Amino acid sequence: MDHPPARPRQRLTAILGRCPSLEKTAHHVRTFAEIMATRHGEQLEEWMAKVHTDDLPDLHSFVAGLRQDAQAVVNGLTLPYSSGAVESTVNRIKMLKRQMFGRAKLPLLRAQILLS
Repeated sequence: MDHPPARPRQRLTAILGRCPSLEKTAHHVRTFAEIMATRHGEQLEEWMAKVHTDDLPDLHSFVAGLRQDAQAVVNGLTLPYSSGAVESTVNRIKMLKRQMFGRAKLPLLRAQILLS
């Protein structure tokens, strides 16, 4: 994982040193980012248990949201499959629809989508 240059890192260390709860939060956020980046979803339950032991209400709320559909979250953090291509296409179609709003009906929108 990338680290900030020396001077900003020193400032960050100084700031985090003044606030223990902020330091704990930063640690948990970094750990979660590493789980996401390395696709180690099997470590999620252990991470959530560690967050639960600390008195960090905002992270507890985040963990509660993750627990609502834990298996889907673990799959998303573990499996190599992605819906990125579909999401990209849907986003492009929505952009075209917004650009053409009020100007044309479905046949022209369809032609625009197929030609772009």
